[in-house]
Amino acid sequence: MINYIWGGFFIIGIIYSFITGNTEGINNEILTSASSSVNMILQILPIMCLWLGIMQIASDSGLIKKLSRKITPLITKLFPNIPPEHEALTLISSNIIMNMLGLGNAATPFGLKAMKSMQNLNKEKDTATRSMITFLVINTASVTIIPTTVISFRIIAGSTNPTDIVLVSIITSFLSCIVGLILDRLFYFLRRKKYATNL
Repeated sequence: MINYIWGGFFIIGIIYSFITGNTEGINNEILTSASSSVNMILQILPIMCLWLGIMQIASDSGLIKKLSRKITPLITKLFPNIPPEHEALTLISSNIIMNMLGLGNAATPFGLKAMKSMQNLNKEKDTATRSMITFLVINTASVTIIPTTVISFRIIAGSTNPTDIVLVSIITSFLSCIVGLILDRLFYFLRRKKYATNL
């Protein structure tokens, strides 16, 4: 779906450039965007390597596991359909901790494994369970304490204080996660009520 959306943006942009007579701008962007992208990757790579290295040390030292255990009681309440001691809860906790540290790339493998583990508990394989939907909401609007990637981009852009966004990031991501969970629960109860009425 995302491919179609971006493809639509490109087509609209090209058509608009022909209508406004600004085809030279499109040509310049096509020629320079590849070079700009490579330069950006080369600049951000050392910063991301540093952060990922720090997180690998934290993981090897057991810090990530300790943090995951700290939030497991909360995770258990958010996912009542998953048995207590099930591996899915540990994977979900690890994914949330990684996202809180702003390491989306490192969180992705835990998220995929968590979904696979929850799918094993799923009796209707073609339908997402309540737990899977809740996890998707949390993962999409996760609380971020250290927005590592955004800080890295701000450093590259020459920001005088790239960590200025930390407090705003914590507040907005926390609020988005709370709103997401409220809507998740609301739709769940409405659907359950509708199902009970139909019976």
